[in-house]
Amino acid sequence: MQPLPILYSFRRCPYAMRARLALAYAGIGVELREIILKNKPPELLAISPKATVPVLQLPDGQVLEESLDIMHWALAQHDPDHWLQYPEPAQALIAWNDGAFKHHLDRYKYANRFPQYPASHYRQQGALFLAALESRLMGQSYLCGNHCSLADVAIVPFIRQFAAVDDGWFRLSGYDAVQAWLTKLLASALFARIMRKYLEWHSGSEVVLLV
Repeated sequence: MQPLPILYSFRRCPYAMRARLALAYAGIGVELREIILKNKPPELLAISPKATVPVLQLPDGQVLEESLDIMHWALAQHDPDHWLQYPEPAQALIAWNDGAFKHHLDRYKYANRFPQYPASHYRQQGALFLAALESRLMGQSYLCGNHCSLADVAIVPFIRQFAAVDDGWFRLSGYDAVQAWLTKLLASALFARIMRKYLEWHSGSEVVLLV
């Protein structure tokens, strides 16, 4: 049998989530190596000195170190629902998510590490992105139209993380369309599949397959 790609992942990392979503959606089997970020294995450090997850090592030795690169690679192999056929706003939304929104999300989640402002300030700044998503979702089912696209899958793990910081606030925030979109995607069989729990991987561990 041809060796499978190897995916270094961490279950709760939103970047790793979106990579796993794309791989599972595309039906690409991988050898999953679940790591603990405080205890990164030497095998990961050897192929990716920056050692942030996800990292995908292909059978030919090529290494993909960015989640969006992994997503694009997976969808180039198989994209049955045409996630890659999205209008121009998708790229801008993903850039906003990965830039300003992620910046404020980190500070909102770990406000004690960033005492320059209270958590409410970082939440307010992050909510500017929620408002933009809300305006899009009020007239359509997904961020770029009425079918799921790369933008939805790339962004939803980060909105999940933002909502979880203060679930009570999020439920009462008035972003009803965003809440419905988030609930729908998180309730999918695909999301449930990629969020299964696995033991930490060590050299010599039993091979775990993600398909």
